[in-house]
Amino acid sequence: MTATLPLHAPQTQFASVDGCLQVGGIAVTRLAQRVGSTPFYAYDRALLSGRVAFLRANMPSTLGLHYSIKANPMPALVQHMAALVDGLDVASAGELKVALDTGMQPERISFAGPGKRATELSQAIAAGACVHIESFREIDAVARMGDALGVAPRLALRINPDFELKSSGMRMGGGAKPFGIDAEQAPAALRRIAALGMDCPGLHIFSGSQSLKAEAIMEAQTRTFELAVRLAGEAGQRLRRLNLGGGFGIPYFPGEAALALAPIGAHLAEQMEALARVSPDTCCAIELGRYLVGEAGVYVARVIERKVSRGQTFLVTDGGLHHHLAASGNFGQVIRKNYPVVIGNRMDESERETVSVVGPLCTPLDLLAERMALPRAEEGDLVVLFQSGAYGLTASPAAFLSHPAALEVLV
Repeated sequence: MTATLPLHAPQTQFASVDGCLQVGGIAVTRLAQRVGSTPFYAYDRALLSGRVAFLRANMPSTLGLHYSIKANPMPALVQHMAALVDGLDVASAGELKVALDTGMQPERISFAGPGKRATELSQAIAAGACVHIESFREIDAVARMGDALGVAPRLALRINPDFELKSSGMRMGGGAKPFGIDAEQAPAALRRIAALGMDCPGLHIFSGSQSLKAEAIMEAQTRTFELAVRLAGEAGQRLRRLNLGGGFGIPYFPGEAALALAPIGAHLAEQMEALARVSPDTCCAIELGRYLVGEAGVYVARVIERKVSRGQTFLVTDGGLHHHLAASGNFGQVIRKNYPVVIGNRMDESERETVSVVGPLCTPLDLLAERMALPRAEEGDLVVLFQSGAYGLTASPAAFLSHPAALEVLV
């Protein structure tokens, strides 16, 4: 009996008309002409808006929703997201500028990261953004800068919890971590902030990312609420803001299924109701990046040639790991797995051949799809990689081998 290989989750977010993939209602072939060159990333406005609407429909109405810019900092995309969400989370002065340019109120912008430079802290304080404190060094630094600027810094304390998000792609909490202040040191940190005459009304507790297990996310959220209440009590302070982090994943690889959102929303509603009984003025928020934008983007590269080597067919394209490191398997994968890939202008062809899709770089790491069943593609056809809206261009070594940069469009 032949074993059935797992398949990618269906990619139904983008329509196909007359055999051609549509992005933002535009045929990918026409979009390539409009962009002017390949490779490029394209992000669909309607899908971005739809994902936010879907999330809000499944989450408690009083839960704040923040977009984490690190997932995709393209200015036009961030501008679009800023109109849909309640806040923006940044991790550098560069992202802070993008966030401020949207017109988002500065107090709804938060700045996290374990190694904030003095200039970045000063910029955030001067702008009125909320600095997420991640060390005792930062406590003293923001106090000095606030005094020098004559501005009361807006602060939250980022906690390294004593637990992690199970089944997550990246574990941001539990054990020794460069992120945040260890939970057991948090009361001392809050007392130090108060002794310096500053107010720290909020906590930020982020335990992991890219989880497709609703049960694991709910367990982490329960422990997050418990930890936040305990820490506020130990410090003798009111908890006015609680950032729960994120952790919501999207399916990339064969055998993965979409995250079940409804039970998470119901669970959050219960947790928030319980919190309101002991801390009625606490405002809760989640910060999401990949979940909001990842499935709304595609990466498009053009086939330069078909090449057969000892019986194996390669589609050599003008795109590669220098533009899309994650799809090459070199951005966190332990065992390389394929992203969902199609030939964008041959969507209605049923016959398949087994091919590998590679880029133009002279390294065996430049692999976009390995031995996938795809319609026969010829020179000039368009290879499209789904799930490419997050951690794409800016998470890739664009200068590697000095090839041209990929373009980005929001359609």
